[in-house]
Amino acid sequence: MAASGRGRLPAGVAAPAQILRVAVPSKGRLREPAIALLEDAGLGPETPGDRALAFPCRNAPVEALLVRADDIPEYVQDGVVDCGITGLDIVRERGARVTELQLLGFGACTLEVAVPAESDVGAPAELDGARIATSFPKLARDLMPVPIELVDVHGSVELAPRLGLADAIVDLVSSGSTLRTNGLRSIGALLESEAVLIGPPEPHPDAVQLAGVFRSVVDARGTRYLMLNAPESALDAICALVPGSRAPSVLPLSEPGMVAVHSLVPAADVWRLLPALEEAGASSILLVPVERMLG
Repeated sequence: MAASGRGRLPAGVAAPAQILRVAVPSKGRLREPAIALLEDAGLGPETPGDRALAFPCRNAPVEALLVRADDIPEYVQDGVVDCGITGLDIVRERGARVTELQLLGFGACTLEVAVPAESDVGAPAELDGARIATSFPKLARDLMPVPIELVDVHGSVELAPRLGLADAIVDLVSSGSTLRTNGLRSIGALLESEAVLIGPPEPHPDAVQLAGVFRSVVDARGTRYLMLNAPESALDAICALVPGSRAPSVLPLSEPGMVAVHSLVPAADVWRLLPALEEAGASSILLVPVERMLG
């Protein structure tokens, strides 16, 4: 845990800042987005070398430790680090005593049940007593709606039905292409997963503060700042189109009868929003990214 130094300091010497230790995946699909999140949060992480086991942050008393993603829940639970970034699927599978502080908006995937394409099975509930190959035995046992026989497999889970080891599989799916390549089809999702910041059951206050900083980045990534000009007569129609969580700001312009409208809008809605705003009478439409968003 983050802890202050022991012993007495000479007069006039400031106490060293507490160091918050954050576990980051050492490899795999979560490593680079996790380091990018530290950067976007303003921590200024040093670029870790290929053999680095840890790296400091320039702008905050934070040290990142590069750890296997599967081990991070135990590192956090045992107090080796103050908090950690890993997949929600790993957290739930490991069953460690940790607190999920903040979903981080990257590394999205789904734990799904899949059967051979030629199978007549259409839903997980139809697999009563079936042999299920998976590297997530705890989640499969907990989330399957019927009793199953587990076949614990590590790596190449998709081959198990073809080899006659199992009737179906439970595995992580991102795009579904690996399932199709191996002659499988999904019949249902058990868990939606993404990267998550975790802490111990009683997290350090600095870890809670870090979760808030991460939240501001995650919210901002999914948001755009919209600015446009419009005639006052079109204001009601334009405000009805803007899907932001709060009423937009309306500012008078020097041209009589014209106003400027500013609002935060979900990035996912932009593709349909812009044509509708133009049709409603908006002009000089500008969309810009948002770096942080609080409140």
